[in-house]
Amino acid sequence: MTRDIIHNAVKNALIKDGWQITHDPYTIQYDDERVMIDLGAERLLAAERKGQKIAVEIKSFVGHSNLHDMEVAIGQYVTYLSFLEIVEPDRKLYLAISDLTYESIFQRRKTIQFLMERNQIPLIIVNVSDEELMKWIR
Repeated sequence: MTRDIIHNAVKNALIKDGWQITHDPYTIQYDDERVMIDLGAERLLAAERKGQKIAVEIKSFVGHSNLHDMEVAIGQYVTYLSFLEIVEPDRKLYLAISDLTYESIFQRRKTIQFLMERNQIPLIIVNVSDEELMKWIR
């Protein structure tokens, strides 16, 4: 499995934010298919005694076409979400991108904004150089 170029920065940002990385990658087996989401993480909530669970698909959007990168990301997101809903329905799936990608592509391209809203894809925005979570968009 080839890791995305911002994989370690996203992983370290989650750890800094109090998340425990439980899977790297997070493998889902459904019927004859096996898919690998980049990360699985948990955070215990003191008040609840049970934690939040997330799965994170990481994308850098460095291909030749932003739209093609988005097509791939949406395809993976929909596939992974469908399998997660059956295998582990309490785990929330996010797409993680850099703050630079968010500002230069996601904030400026109406087609990307439309596709994100249409498919209701939650985002984690990461400052890659500082390895810090900047924003959660649910």
